[in-house]
Amino acid sequence: MMGKFKAAIITSSDSGYAGEREDKSGPLIREILEGNDYEVVHSILLPDERKMLAAEMARIADEGLAELILTTGGTGFSPRDCMPEATMDVTERLVPGIPEAMRAYMMSLTKRSMLNRCAAGIRGDVLIVNLPGKEGAVKAALEYLLPEISHAAEVIKGEK
Repeated sequence: MMGKFKAAIITSSDSGYAGEREDKSGPLIREILEGNDYEVVHSILLPDERKMLAAEMARIADEGLAELILTTGGTGFSPRDCMPEATMDVTERLVPGIPEAMRAYMMSLTKRSMLNRCAAGIRGDVLIVNLPGKEGAVKAALEYLLPEISHAAEVIKGEK
């Protein structure tokens, strides 16, 4: 088996979708996941469109493509940032501790982390976690969260 868990990555960025900005966070998430025994089975860059983002998360979960969906981008204060709302639209159970822990940890690095609106939740047996959009924040947050996210995925799947 290629990886312990299958993961999907969704990047939310109007400018990335329009080809005006390179997505660096999505590929960084892939690199970190693959370095930790995950198989990245799907990766997509979408615009900041709530219905489109929600539909893609729901499709991945409902079709059983991945056990973990990580998103990047769309979690700030920009008028079009809507990833947390899209995530809450499709999750059946919220997991507030993950974004709370991420913000608490990230606050030790920069006070601006208090402005992060990330969410996390479960749809069926799939864990969905929003990560920040900036490359450095993604790296710090994911490396901090990954051991607990992996444990959570095992519990959801009934393996723990």
